[in-house]
Amino acid sequence: MLKNGTVAGITAMQPVFAGGQIVNGNRLARVGEDVSRLQLQLSENEVEKTAEQYFWQLVSLQEKMKTIAAVDTLLVDIYKDVDVAVRAGVALRNDLLQVELRQNEVASQRLKLQNGISIVRLLMAQYCGLRDTSFAVSACDGFPVASIQQHDHQQALLATPEYQLLGKQVEAARLQKNIAVGQNLPTIAVGAGYNYHNLLDNDRSFAMLFATVSVPISDWWGGSHAIRRKKIAFQQAQDQLADNAQLLTIRMQNAWNNVVEARQQLDIAKHSIEQSEENLRLHRNYYRAGICKMSDLLEAQLLYQQSCDNHTDAYADLQNKILEYKQSTGQ
Repeated sequence: MLKNGTVAGITAMQPVFAGGQIVNGNRLARVGEDVSRLQLQLSENEVEKTAEQYFWQLVSLQEKMKTIAAVDTLLVDIYKDVDVAVRAGVALRNDLLQVELRQNEVASQRLKLQNGISIVRLLMAQYCGLRDTSFAVSACDGFPVASIQQHDHQQALLATPEYQLLGKQVEAARLQKNIAVGQNLPTIAVGAGYNYHNLLDNDRSFAMLFATVSVPISDWWGGSHAIRRKKIAFQQAQDQLADNAQLLTIRMQNAWNNVVEARQQLDIAKHSIEQSEENLRLHRNYYRAGICKMSDLLEAQLLYQQSCDNHTDAYADLQNKILEYKQSTGQ
């Protein structure tokens, strides 16, 4: 009978209740999408930060090159004055040699700056995917200081991708706990089927509707331990959220303190330029009057150059600190 008979059938089943596994699984998938989006935002912030650092490093080197040009012009003027004084017999040739030595130092610094500009330009082009490495960057004239206000850090915390990512981790742990619970609950499904058989030359077909209930009795012992582990993981995620929220708030305050300090350093550097310019002017007058040594005049020139370089570094550092504060507060 079985050798000569024919049996065929098709059945379709639809779960009605699966302990929330399907719903929570779909929610967990959406959480995964949100996590990917937040991680992408963090990656974009890191790319922006690195590109900004390259930019201001290049600006700083170019501004220092301008300072070198100004110092070189100043030394040329000093050399002319000393040369005239030596020819007139009112100054020693040693003074002229000291100026020439300082000019050699400036020439050496120029070469180092040119090499540094070339390397940073190549690094920036490689990082930004630029084929042309002959570009130049420039900041706004006069080094304007961007206005930035301190935010409410507790309120800004909610907008940071780091905090949102921690919240998604808590939500994922909660859903995983619910899925573990659902795996130990009864499963209810409804179905429909169509069957056909031809046995002993008896041709029949029929359709049917049915419902099933599955109870995972044998998994209750192991399932209870799995649920307990998921509950512990959920509690750990909540504790991590609370701890890291405090750390993120501290990071915001530290970033703001760095902005305030960088702005104060820029003010000091700006004031130092004014003082070094006046100090250099006085020493040039003193040398012409014969009451100042050449070494003192060159020391005043060096202080002026250092104050200009410090001002350039302080401005670039302030811009980087402002970006770090904006990113730390989710702006």
